[in-house]
Amino acid sequence: MRKCMEETTGLQLRLKKVVGQLNGIQKMLAEDVPCEDVLTQLNAVNGALHRISFMILDGHLRHCVREGIESGNADETIESFAEALENFSKMA
Repeated sequence: MRKCMEETTGLQLRLKKVVGQLNGIQKMLAEDVPCEDVLTQLNAVNGALHRISFMILDGHLRHCVREGIESGNADETIESFAEALENFSKMA
């Protein structure tokens, strides 16, 4: 399986941070923290996930799409990128 990202360590660290934020939100709910504070944290998680998704999409474009076009699979590669872009756009 090919990797679209040159370096996955940064993405893994970002995901661990998101998991920590989600655990914190669970704790906030258990402690009856005000709703607006919980929503602020949920918004931060959403933003972090969006950024991670963008980084993956960017890696896909810069590595997988480039590789696919250079190897002569332009049509298949463009279709794959269009699908990835569609999935990314559904996050909003």
